[in-house]
Amino acid sequence: MTDSQLTDVFVETADTLVGDFDVLEFLHVLTERCVELLGVSAAGLLLTDQQDSLQVVAASSERTRLLELFQLQTDQGPCVDCFRTGRPVSVTDLPAAQRWPRFTAAAAEVGYAAVHALPMRLRTEVIGALNLFDVQPGALDEGKLRIGQALADVATIGLLQHRAIRRGGILTEQLQTALNSRVLIEQAKGVLAERLQVDVSDAFALLRDGARSHNRRLSELAQAVVDGTEQLVPNVVPHPRG
Repeated sequence: MTDSQLTDVFVETADTLVGDFDVLEFLHVLTERCVELLGVSAAGLLLTDQQDSLQVVAASSERTRLLELFQLQTDQGPCVDCFRTGRPVSVTDLPAAQRWPRFTAAAAEVGYAAVHALPMRLRTEVIGALNLFDVQPGALDEGKLRIGQALADVATIGLLQHRAIRRGGILTEQLQTALNSRVLIEQAKGVLAERLQVDVSDAFALLRDGARSHNRRLSELAQAVVDGTEQLVPNVVPHPRG
């Protein structure tokens, strides 16, 4: 990671905060930038809904998204602990730590051996957590952890969109909109995967490319795909399902 790369990411993030930005696209880009900048294998991001329950809103890969969902279903894992305590959680060797047995087993199945969870905070209020996964056991150096926390903090600011809460409930409303859109996007991924006979990762990539190329919101395009009013065609050879 170079200073130039780090600067580019924060400039990109600052640009995103201007005007009416696409929350889900912003969060997905954040997970991808975490992988690029921090040298981790994957990243996932969880936020709270109106009932203060964690929900998966973004992940750098499909297997990471499914692992995050499993973490929530079993109510055990680093992100759950991080959210509840408001403090970072790092486990450099999951099997050796003998912590969260079911999560550790599921993580091993998809090849992850270490995890670091960073809180998303607004002053004293915790609204979610950012998970960083690695296929090799080992610590993430302090410099990278600080950068990861800075990115999580920027994401929290981004969710506020107008730099401050100007009226009660804006944060909850914005998070709930993102979570509702997430459900719609999952439906669209399934529709595309079935229609085109590709895996869900390729379906999501196609959906994102379509939204970017036509300057549309992910949720808007997802709705059109689900409704059948929009047809997307792969521009690369997809991975067949199997």
